[in-house]
Amino acid sequence: MQSLCTDACKAFSSSGFLLKGFQQQHQLFADNLDCRPVSSSPSHRHASYPCISCNFENKSCRLVDGRGRPMGNFDGWRGKVAAKGKDNVWSIDNEMAKTDKDKGRTRRRKRGGKRVKNVYKKGDGVLVSGSMLMEVETILQTQEPVIRPAWHTFASSVSGIWKGVGAVYSPITAEMEPIEIGSKNENLFDCYTLSHIKALPSTSGDLNSQIHRKVNWVTLNPYGEKQNNKGGLGYKKQDASDSPNLPKIESFDFGRSDVMEEDVMGMEPGLIFFEDGSYSRGPVDIPVGEYNESNYYLSPTFKFEQCLVKGCHKRLRVVHTIEFSNGGSDIQIMRIAVYEEEWVSPADIPDTSELELDLKPFSQRKRVQPSDLSGSWKVFEVSATPIYGEDMTLEEGKSAPYVYLCTENLKKRSLPENLIYFGEEEMVDMQDVTVMWLPGGVTAYVDVKKEGILCVGVGWYSDEGMNLVMERDYGLDGKLKEVRSKSEMKRRWTNPPPM
Repeated sequence: MQSLCTDACKAFSSSGFLLKGFQQQHQLFADNLDCRPVSSSPSHRHASYPCISCNFENKSCRLVDGRGRPMGNFDGWRGKVAAKGKDNVWSIDNEMAKTDKDKGRTRRRKRGGKRVKNVYKKGDGVLVSGSMLMEVETILQTQEPVIRPAWHTFASSVSGIWKGVGAVYSPITAEMEPIEIGSKNENLFDCYTLSHIKALPSTSGDLNSQIHRKVNWVTLNPYGEKQNNKGGLGYKKQDASDSPNLPKIESFDFGRSDVMEEDVMGMEPGLIFFEDGSYSRGPVDIPVGEYNESNYYLSPTFKFEQCLVKGCHKRLRVVHTIEFSNGGSDIQIMRIAVYEEEWVSPADIPDTSELELDLKPFSQRKRVQPSDLSGSWKVFEVSATPIYGEDMTLEEGKSAPYVYLCTENLKKRSLPENLIYFGEEEMVDMQDVTVMWLPGGVTAYVDVKKEGILCVGVGWYSDEGMNLVMERDYGLDGKLKEVRSKSEMKRRWTNPPPM
């Protein structure tokens, strides 16, 4: 899919949270919110960020700052200690080994202490944390094949007129960031959107239709995140009686509003979709390999868009914008954009209803907390695995062959380590950050599993005890490995057993 603002595979630079070496360690419909560099925001406070650089052959890492300067030591493979061998003083191999050691020394340093200090008052809301361990307790159903959904079924599910709310968050601190500068030179933090989505015949002669989308938006809220929702960047302190009363979405005329994006989606290789309209979209291959200094200016940037659907008429879209450089060894998370939308009418029927929608701006919502997701869950999972062959090439506009499987388990999710509370007045090591705990029950995370698998995931929790999850995995070779769509129901007892 193409966007007016940028092509997902073209490079553009910005500043954000740097993770280096997704192959071993921690950590697109495209939208204009992500195309504007983070550094352009007047309230952006961070000039340099920690990053991890990995030596894929030696399985070791070093910590450097945003400009590539060494900052300390890090041993990415804890528990491994190499014994020092006895030197042969008569061997010329010693000099060769010393030369090789000096070349790789910068890639074998241990973890350093790059930290960011919060400046807000003490609070009790978690903004970011480490990953949550999830263990299988009981297998209720082993893997069984599932029929791949039909394209016209998916196209029908996403078509229509959708109204929604949106916001963007810092990939470092999970705080709300401004999305636009207002007419009075003030930062605006929330937006309302109206999406017109319709399936039209393909212009390239393909039998399958193409999904066209046009999104209009209006921005509002110069105050930032509501104070009793654990605050936000740029929030102005107010009394409870003087809290901002933001206008509702029905009060705006989207016919006179600006166009945020306009794009097209077809049967592209990196699109995994499901019958209810949920989908995961991103590249099939992430460029990895040897770094060529002559191409230092090339930094492929991709958008990973994940959509979760609740009850067929509400959906959540989370867009991670991630830049890959140095042959894929440097990963920079540039921005996280979140949209919640509600279906209001078919695409061919204008929305004339005056029915009030349950769409509260993200700045007015409470953040989901780790305690909400801990405990035992009944998980139904549908996975899609691409099939790669030696002579098979994935061309633009053609879908890759996938195998769909389903399974059902009882799982237990443990509380994460390294909880970072809002306003904690202490030095926080940002390399421990994996999960972003966002308003509206949203979680977003970019993590690396034990096998070195890069995982880009989102979750959507609701108070009735349901959590929807979409995860996208990439292997060490940069190829898409698996996409998982999960529906989790929290187990509840009148008298809960001891944990």
